[in-house]
Amino acid sequence: QVQLVESGGGLVQPGGSLRLSCAASGRAFNIYRMGWFRQSPGKEREFVGRISWSGGGTYYADSVKGRFTISRDNAKNTAYLQMNSAKPEDTAVYNCAVQLPGRADYDYWGQGTQVTVSS
Repeated sequence: QVQLVESGGGLVQPGGSLRLSCAASGRAFNIYRMGWFRQSPGKEREFVGRISWSGGGTYYADSVKGRFTISRDNAKNTAYLQMNSAKPEDTAVYNCAVQLPGRADYDYWGQGTQVTVSS
C-alpha cells in the first residue's frame, strides 16, 4: 500500500505560479512512476505528466508542456508539480497517483487538491 497526500492548491491569477506537492508514505520505496492528473467539472480526467521515481525522467501532456515541471525528492518521498504561466483552463482538481513496477495502471491515488486560475 502507498498513501498519497497532495497539498499546495489554491487560487492563482492568470500568468501566475503555484507548486503542488504529493507526499508518499507506506511502501513508497516501491514506486515506479508518479503521475499527475487533473479533472474539471464536466470533463474527463486528463493526464498532466509523470516522473520516473528512480531516474527522474519526465513526460508531459502537450497542454502543459513548457509551463509545468514535475520533480521529486526521493529522500522526502515527495513529488512536485510546478505550475507556471497558469491559464484559466488549468482550473481543476489535481491528483497525484503512483504506478508500481510491472503495472500498467496507476494503483494508488491521492485525495486531490483544487487549483483555481482566476483574476
